[in-house]
Amino acid sequence: MTPPTARPIAETPAFSPLHLARAVPTHPLVARVLVARGFSNPSEVQHFLSPKLADLTRPDGMADRELAADRLVRALRRGERIVVFGDYDVDGLTSASLLTRALWALGGDVTPMVASRFDGGYGLSDPALDRVLAARPGVLVTLDCGTSDHPRLERARAAGVDTIVIDHHKVPETPLPAMAFLNPHRPGCGFAFKHLASVGLAFSMAAAVRTRLGVALDLKPFLDVVALGTVADVAPLRGDNRILVHAGLARMADNLASPGVRAVLREARLRHRMTARDIGFSVAPMLNAPGRLGAATPTLDLLLARDDEAASGFAAALSAANVKRREISAALVTRAAAQVEAVYGRDLPAGVVLGDEGWHHGMGGIVAARLVERLGVAVAVVAFEGSRGVGSVRAPKGVKLYDAVARCADVLEGFGGHDGAAGLRVDRSRLDALRAAFASAMGQAERVEVQGARAETALTEDDLAGGLSAELGRLDPTGEGNPDPMVLLTDARVADLRPVGEGHLRMSFGLGRRFVSAFVRDGVALQRSDRLPSQGSVVRVEGRLRPDAWGGAEAVQLDDLRFL
Repeated sequence: MTPPTARPIAETPAFSPLHLARAVPTHPLVARVLVARGFSNPSEVQHFLSPKLADLTRPDGMADRELAADRLVRALRRGERIVVFGDYDVDGLTSASLLTRALWALGGDVTPMVASRFDGGYGLSDPALDRVLAARPGVLVTLDCGTSDHPRLERARAAGVDTIVIDHHKVPETPLPAMAFLNPHRPGCGFAFKHLASVGLAFSMAAAVRTRLGVALDLKPFLDVVALGTVADVAPLRGDNRILVHAGLARMADNLASPGVRAVLREARLRHRMTARDIGFSVAPMLNAPGRLGAATPTLDLLLARDDEAASGFAAALSAANVKRREISAALVTRAAAQVEAVYGRDLPAGVVLGDEGWHHGMGGIVAARLVERLGVAVAVVAFEGSRGVGSVRAPKGVKLYDAVARCADVLEGFGGHDGAAGLRVDRSRLDALRAAFASAMGQAERVEVQGARAETALTEDDLAGGLSAELGRLDPTGEGNPDPMVLLTDARVADLRPVGEGHLRMSFGLGRRFVSAFVRDGVALQRSDRLPSQGSVVRVEGRLRPDAWGGAEAVQLDDLRFL
């Protein structure tokens, strides 16, 4: 169905989907979804469907932004060495590469470094700070870490190093011993958009330094890594994040990405128009792979590569690391699932803790996330080396994870993170105490309703008449905070049902004379259902609707099926 030509319609406090579809214009199903999500007038919808960099939140109220920019400008003008230190995940790596490249372009003496899971662990650890101080910097910038690193920041200050912390994690009550602290969550920060990932803050910092210097540095070439870090860190894709990721994806699609990003896209065989989903499923795991197996520096080297030849070599190494990562994580999921049965049986509490000697602690987050999908409860996976345990924690969507982990502080040696993902350290002797505390904390954990968790509209035969795929594409980037539409199919006929690959299922549903395909990944949806429909049966089913990149220009596809 081709959207009608736009006509001037007066703004009203609430619009029907039909009025909205005509005024914007857009597909009727997209209009129904937007109304269900609270959009009420055409101008609001136009801004949402056509994100523009000019609409980014003004940074004026961001606490310490100008102070940090002034210090970096002074370092640039004096020729002081600046160490840029990022955490080992994609947000930290993209943040470090962005600020390093920007400061290099401005003539800076910059040494980039990255944290290691296997030598100090998360953030600015003591071994990491030793490496920083050995470089003899005048300024240290920590990215995606530092908010909880008070002792190391105090050490840096005592050594005469001015420290700038750029982070987005939860802010502790104790003030940071840093010269400047950029974090929208800190009390008194007047920056209105609170959900930037660290790479978004790094982009803002580069802009502030450019302005202070009064030079014409084009920041658009950095938007590709802003998109990668924001999506990989599962930041909500609304507001400023939506604008930045939309712009970054457009540069990738137009072959305007940096050499490193172009190389990893080639290695991931992403030749169609990029989506946030592609980053989450294909690109982010490759970027994370080296840091899960050992040092994360190969990924930083890739993102800093200045030419295609060097970048291609780094990307091939990342691809090989990702294959090895998949093999190790699959074996560990099997071992962890067996421990669930042995420790808890079938009567699972709201939170389970799993762990053993020799488990690869670089895989904890992946294993925990897979088990959350299978079990529907929060999961902590702890890798022990002797008495020392390092754990990763994940929970079902909508659970206030960080606060729940914080309630276990009495049995932990340390913890950190946010509501999407958390980490912890625990002594082996406290494992049983942690199991009890975690089960209790998750049982009391606050839960918020996940947007679009229930069907937002019905999918009809008329909706499939044409033009739907392209209009669904205008909702991109979709993901956290802006999910693909959840639709309801009633009286849908199962036209096709067949296995595809290991544990996957391809289905097709008939709505009258038209059809929509569905892909069930890892059999998760079927495990949640008490029945598997047979071919030819008529069903009532919910699923997330999105364009099918491999099925042609008009094709759409359902994911995350739930049979009713």
